[in-house]
Amino acid sequence: MFGFFDAIIDIVSSESTYINGALFAAFLAFAASGEFVAERAGTLNISVEGMLLGGAFTSAIGYHLTDSMLIALVTGVAGGMIVAGVQAEMSHRLTADQFVVGLTLNILVFGLAGFLDNEIEPETQLASRWDIPLLHDIPLLGTALFGQRWPFYFLFLLLPATWWIVFRTRWGLELRSVGENPQSADVSGIDVNKRRRQSIYYAGFTSGMGGWFLIFGQVGLFEDSVVGGRGFIAIAAVIFGGWTLRGTVAGCVIFAGALSFRLSVQGLGYQVNSELLQSLPFIVTLGGMAIFAHRVRAPAALAQPFVRGLK
Repeated sequence: MFGFFDAIIDIVSSESTYINGALFAAFLAFAASGEFVAERAGTLNISVEGMLLGGAFTSAIGYHLTDSMLIALVTGVAGGMIVAGVQAEMSHRLTADQFVVGLTLNILVFGLAGFLDNEIEPETQLASRWDIPLLHDIPLLGTALFGQRWPFYFLFLLLPATWWIVFRTRWGLELRSVGENPQSADVSGIDVNKRRRQSIYYAGFTSGMGGWFLIFGQVGLFEDSVVGGRGFIAIAAVIFGGWTLRGTVAGCVIFAGALSFRLSVQGLGYQVNSELLQSLPFIVTLGGMAIFAHRVRAPAALAQPFVRGLK
């Protein structure tokens, strides 16, 4: 028993736990911020996994061709938005089932990325580390938040920008209205499906950035399994957070803690069943969903297609 508590103390007091946790949380937050926007507009965007993988692959290709991480950012965003475009047009112009479209896109992108990766074998590398003076010296959290590779700091701009867009602009007001009462929004002159398509494009934008961050800020190379199902954890973080941005970020931090715990246990040399460690983040995700999903109110029209004239 004392050995168990000693292990927990070692993990919690390890700086690597916080560094890995911050990296995992940042990756989830890139995807979850866009997913939050899409869900507030009424779309349960299952294809976020494909958007992340598409962004990761196209950013790797962009860097392979140009040796520029900024060009890689542009190509990564483009990759995420291409997947988003298919999801948006199929779901909210052709009114195809958004769940089927999302799952199909995830499988399609996984297959294409794996095939093209074997053909091209793009070369990538990690970005340089930037230490922010003074803040970097804060114990434990300093290095985790202010001593990371420079793609990490894009998140400090993305999250406030997302909050401002959703809650301080007319577009954001219209977006929230189509997620709550699309019939009333339509009567008011708002193009419901257009707003929903735009919200999915925003999810593609942030997920493309997330894929770029994963390659150049966290992993340093591309392989078809690099996302590893964490797009679905990002979806869970939005639900766990009660469809609020701060709750979504909190969900990302909690789920990232489980991912970081898995690495820390292995890194500190403790012997734990590897299959159990692999499943731990998903167990925590399911547990969080079971506990909190019924305690929060989803947007009233979430996952409900809108066809003018139908109720």
